[in-house]
Amino acid sequence: MEKENKFFSFRNEAETKDTVDIYVYSDVDEKSWWNENAIGAKDFQEQLAEYPDAKQINVYINSLGGSVMEGTAIYTQLKRHNAKVTAYIDGFACSIASGIAMAADEVVIGSSAALMIHNPWTWAAGNAQDFRKIADDLDKINEGIKSAYLEKCGDKIDEGTLTSLMDNESYITAKEAVEYGFADSIAESKISAAEALDKAVASVDRSNPFMAKKIDIISAKLKEQPEEKKISASAMEIFMSFFK
Repeated sequence: MEKENKFFSFRNEAETKDTVDIYVYSDVDEKSWWNENAIGAKDFQEQLAEYPDAKQINVYINSLGGSVMEGTAIYTQLKRHNAKVTAYIDGFACSIASGIAMAADEVVIGSSAALMIHNPWTWAAGNAQDFRKIADDLDKINEGIKSAYLEKCGDKIDEGTLTSLMDNESYITAKEAVEYGFADSIAESKISAAEALDKAVASVDRSNPFMAKKIDIISAKLKEQPEEKKISASAMEIFMSFFK
């Protein structure tokens, strides 16, 4: 059975609904008219509620991230479920998408996959007092995100190292993910990093003017790159642009 769109779906093969496969191949955000492919907490909860007796939930992730509010709610929903949760990072688990993976009892990352972690950010307007409050609020939100990482990583990482990684907007390889405790094991990827990147970018709705403009700017920059550097430059430029 399959529901929703090609970037966010729940599937199960058995009539007993013992095992559920969830594909998060999209922006993590509340669904809207301009981003119908987004995965939001409300839709996630409604579909997850159809499988209250599931024994195994497999979450497949290839996402650039999105809303901390929506992603945190999805994280909590998975943590609360009685099933064993296994997260498979197929391509890239960036920003809050990496946070969703931390809800799993077991995280399996593809050998060419990666995580990206950073401090939360927001758009803001107002006076100096408003900005001071926003900064304080972001610090509090960041503590919640850190707690999810630290709970999963256990004694493999200390808070100081995690803080440094988040401050530096770090990309974490499969090997590093296991060393730090973000993942439990490495699986051979069935798709290349370049293919994973294409799928992640394809999940972004270009009807969003901001995102479309970003991708166009990056594409123009990449035309100036030497041919042999275009793939690596594409990955770095695209990912960094979405979180600045």
